[in-house]
Amino acid sequence: VQLQASGGGLVQAGGSLRLSCAASGRTSSNYVMGWFRQAPGKEREFVAAISWSGSSTVYLVSVKGRFTISRDNAKNTVYLQMNSLKPEDTAVYYCAARGDHEPEYNYWGQGTLVTVSS
Repeated sequence: VQLQASGGGLVQAGGSLRLSCAASGRTSSNYVMGWFRQAPGKEREFVAAISWSGSSTVYLVSVKGRFTISRDNAKNTVYLQMNSLKPEDTAVYYCAARGDHEPEYNYWGQGTLVTVSS
């Protein structure tokens, strides 16, 4: 599976961005899709994930209520709608995929930079 993330950019605090992650290749399998981020000088952290059906989602506590993960399986695309952005959300955002019964994310996109100015 190849993943291509897009949608990053520069936004003022309080603004919104929507990230997209398009999957190609072996997309017929049931993949859990996730978003991670890595801020300068920090370790990569989990942000959100969504099940294959879209019925189950999980979020990092600090983004819950501000970010929404969704997916369109017909388009092989997962989204991360980010509202009420804060400067501490500044990071490179990565999308990732793992098999439904696999513990680790095996497939990663290239990352898209989100910069939130104060």
